[in-house]
Order: sequence, then structure tokens, then C-alpha cells
Amino acid sequence: MKNIIVGTAGHIDHGKTTLVKALTGTDTDRLIEEKKRGITIDLGFAYFQLPSQRRAAIIDVPGHEKFIKNMLAGVGGIDIVLLVIAADEGFMPQTQEHLDILTILEVKKGIVVLTKTDLAEEEWLHFVEEEIQEKIAGTFLENAPFVRVSAKTGTGIMQLTELVDKMTEETETRNNKIPFRIPIDRVFSVIGFGTVITGTQIEGVANIGDAVSILPMGTNAKIRNIQVHGKNVQTSYAGQRVAVNLANVKKEDIKRGNVLAEYNSMHSTMMLDVKVNLLKNSKRIIDNRTRLRLYHGTSEILCRIVLLDKDELRPGESCYAQLRLEEEMVSKMGDHFVLRFYSPLETIGGGMILDPNPSKHRRFKEETIEELKIKEEGSSEDVVEKVIKRFSSALENTAFYAKQTGLGETTIEKLITPLIEQRVIIRFLDNILIHYIFLDELEEKIINIINKYHQSNPLRQGISKEELRNKVIPKAKTKLFDEFLEYFIALDTIKQVDNSIALKNHEIEFSVEHKKIYNELTNSFTNAGFQPPSIEEIFKNAKNQKNYQEMLHLLTEKGELIKINEEFYIHVNYYNKAIELLKQYIKENKEISLGQFRDLLNTTRKYALPLLEYFDQNKVTKRLGEKRILY
Repeated sequence: MKNIIVGTAGHIDHGKTTLVKALTGTDTDRLIEEKKRGITIDLGFAYFQLPSQRRAAIIDVPGHEKFIKNMLAGVGGIDIVLLVIAADEGFMPQTQEHLDILTILEVKKGIVVLTKTDLAEEEWLHFVEEEIQEKIAGTFLENAPFVRVSAKTGTGIMQLTELVDKMTEETETRNNKIPFRIPIDRVFSVIGFGTVITGTQIEGVANIGDAVSILPMGTNAKIRNIQVHGKNVQTSYAGQRVAVNLANVKKEDIKRGNVLAEYNSMHSTMMLDVKVNLLKNSKRIIDNRTRLRLYHGTSEILCRIVLLDKDELRPGESCYAQLRLEEEMVSKMGDHFVLRFYSPLETIGGGMILDPNPSKHRRFKEETIEELKIKEEGSSEDVVEKVIKRFSSALENTAFYAKQTGLGETTIEKLITPLIEQRVIIRFLDNILIHYIFLDELEEKIINIINKYHQSNPLRQGISKEELRNKVIPKAKTKLFDEFLEYFIALDTIKQVDNSIALKNHEIEFSVEHKKIYNELTNSFTNAGFQPPSIEEIFKNAKNQKNYQEMLHLLTEKGELIKINEEFYIHVNYYNKAIELLKQYIKENKEISLGQFRDLLNTTRKYALPLLEYFDQNKVTKRLGEKRILY
């Protein structure tokens, strides 16, 4: 069944609360001060049964200009607005401000409700309706139905209820397929139950037992109980007024303006990329870096506006901007917001969030403006591509992009399928999504680093994978980086030589000196047999120790020498001969001692012991006391 939130709007003392009571039987003025002063100060909530047996929640907002902040906290999640205008006063200043706010927030449907009609003559009512029609021309209420009501006599109440019911059928169904989100408008404690928050569930599905986060603080909790329309339920859905009993969190740790969301589904931010529209009737010209008040969900946050494509913003104009916030908040792409002047308090405009977690932008940068246009006007597929392009270097997965865009993982999967087929993005290990543009940049970086390595190390076959990873993209896990390398090897850009990575056409070229050192070392180790020269002996007469070190490394990489330890290398032929003699001896004698191995090789303990220890480490032999057996 479709869930609907109805909200009131209108000037102070025009009968909003009385109308709600006539519709629902509930007096939403709950504060002592509200009773005393006869005006609504904070939000009120009630429920009423529609003729179709649907139950709609209704939010009663304050009309006084001093309480616009509270009004804004209530209207963000409504589907249908009742614009309440008293017949004896007509269209008033707060009527206009409320209408402006509703327009900014892109409320789609509404009914103009003329209250206190028992106090006016027919001629006057007709005059007031004409005036209202002029005021709402060009707004979403231009073709809205008018209903005359009197809470005192009951006139029009049933007609209004039937009209709300009919309009309910035409409202869009909210998205229950993405992580749930509830901007918090009230928090209190119930003896025996603990902390309870209330709010309008604007997205998704919540269940008892779900892990949740209270944002932007990042406090984690668990849902203990849920109430909808005053009744306990197992599950709540988008479009419902809900009360959620939370476990593992204190009332003092939560306030209006916070957001209850599915665990790990949203990021907090200190900046927003937005499209801003300044009201035509605004009295303000907004300069770059003007300090403003931002209203989003149930929160109010101070910010400075950085105009990205204009020097100033005049009434009726629009522009792209970045809002730099004075405290953290959470939002999603596509959310709407309202802006008010810092002082004096005036509603000046609002707009839509295009990027809820941007990097800091320079003004008048064409690339930035073009990206924001795509985010504003492009398809969801365009938006996902741009976001993946932007965050490819962060090596993020589908869950991150679902959180970043607010589209949900299932939707992200559907949107990336054609992008993968078109070779716009590619999926790697652990669902890491990478844009091909970033892959091209990564390839260029890898080639440059390997090329520099070849120039600095002419006797090396290539750079080790780990050294390359640390120089190219250290945040990448080893397995992911190996997958990147496999991708570029398949493209025939680079090659793997043993455990090193080299450019595709790289071959080691010996200089005259290199050839001399090569011959000297290979002859020395070949002739020495099982008593090879030590490193100290090799370097003793060397004019350029680095060249000798590099040649030793190369001979080891190529497998011509085996490095036993830091001081002991042996020619591969003698190494293999040692293993052959060792295995044959143990097969015949079942075991071998250090002395027996020494005599077998006709060498000394100095060489025999390191060789045996090397065999132990590499599981050729296994030591048992003073003897060794085959592993």
C-alpha cells in the first residue's frame, strides 16, 4: 500500500492546526507555550484514515516567521501540501514564503484550502480566491484544486479528505530499493525502552534488528522497535512517519538535524556541489563567499557560497556553486535544500545537490562546470560514469558508489553493465570499478617509472612488483596491483621476467666494462667450484663496486648464480651438483652429517654449513640433531 505524507503550510493563525484537528481528531499543539499563545511553534504530527482505507500521516508546521526554521524541518518529506489561507485575511507574507520554500523543495502536488469560510461573505470569498490564483500562477499549485472549509461548521472537511485520497493515487511511489534514511526531527527517552527518534522515512526499508548509523557523528546503534501510526511494526517503509527505538545510544548524543541511516550507507561532508536558484522576489544580490544558512532535511547549517560560474547572483538567476559548510552534514545527490540570508533572516532561494562529497573547486573552471551540467541534466548512467571517473584513483567498489550517488547497489550494478560492455569502465578484484581513462593514466605512469628504472639500473632485468606498486599506487593491495599488471601484460605493454616487470622490448645490453665483469665473475665462480670467492674477495680489486653488485644481481636473476647468503654465492652448476650428490648419499645412507657433506663436496666447513642451512630453509633437507635427512 502506498504511504503518503501530507503537510500544512501557510501564514500564522490561518487555522492550520485547527484544520488538522478537524481532519484527524488530534490536537497537534503539544507544547505548553503553544497552548498558552494559541500558535504552533514546533512541528505537530497526526494520522487520518482516508476513504480508500489508506492511512496518511500529516505534519502541521508553524506559520510564524520566527519559526520558519521549524517549518523547514517538517516540509522536506511531504508528498501533498495543504496551503492553508484564512478567508478573512487572504494571501499573507508567510503564505508567500511558505509557497517559495515548497517550490524550491519541488513539492509536486497540493491543495489550496480556504479556511474560516464561515466568517466571510460569498463575494469576499470569490475575491480572495481570485487574488490567490494570481499569486500561485506559475507555481506547482497553478492548477491545484481549491477547497472551502470551516472547522467550526465542518463544511468542506469530507470533500478535502476525499480530494487528498484521490490525489494520493497520483503521487509517485517512493524508492524502497535503496538504503533507508530518516532525517530526525524529534528525539526523546521512554522509561524502560530508552532512546526514541522520530522522522519522515524518505527512502528505503528499515527492520527491527537492523544495524544503523546516526550521522554525521557516525554513532552506531541497532533498531530495537519501530512504530508507524502509533502501532508497533516489524518493518517501516519510505513515505511513513516513524518512531524508532534505538539500542546502544543515549538521547543526549542525538539532536534534530541528525540523520538515521542504514549502517555504512552514507558519507558526511563539509562541502557540497549544487545548482542554486535565487528567488525572483528576493531582495538580495549574492556575492561570492556570502555567508548563508543552509536548510536540508531537518538540519540548519551555516555555510559560505562559492559561485563557480558567476561573480554575483541576482534575483531570478541560477548558477553552479560550492557550499563550504561550517559543520558536517550528510546528503545525497538529487536532494533539495533551502537557503536563507544569514542576517536578517530571509528565504532567498535554494536548489539541488549535484555532488554530496566533492573536492574543492577553482572558480570559472570549464571542466568543473561541464561535469556539473552532466550531473544536473544527464542520465543516471552519465552520473555514475562521472563519479567512477572521479574516484577511480581511490580504488573503490560498488558499495562505495552506491553510497556516493544514493542509488543503491542493485541500481549501480544495472547502470554499470552497459558501461562495462562499452569499455568505459572495467571491474577488477573485489568489485573495484575503474574508469578506462584512469587505466590509461596508470599505464603511462607505470611505463615512465619502469623506463626510469631501466635507465638507472642497466644490468637489471626489471623492477620488482612490490617496488613498482609502492611507486605507482601504494594504496593498492598486492592482489589488485597484480591484476593491474596482468591487464597491462595482456595488452603487450610490459612483460614479466622472473619476478620482475620490464618494458615490452627491454633487453639488457652490456657495455665493454660490463662484458669484462661478466666474464670475470662467471669464470671465477666456475673455476672455484665448491669453494667460491666471498663478496669481500670479489670487491677487493674492483674499481667500481656498484657494477660488480649489479652484475651479481643480474647473474642471480638469470639463475647463473645462486645466492646462499649475503656473503656466499655459488655457480648454478655446482649448486645442482651439490644437491645431486647429497640426495644420492642420503638415499644410500639414510642420513648425512655436516662432516660427511663437507667430505662429499671436497670442501671446507666454511662452505658446507651455509649450503646445508640453505637446503634446510628451502626444504631440500630436514635437520634431526646433528644429522640431516631428505625433506
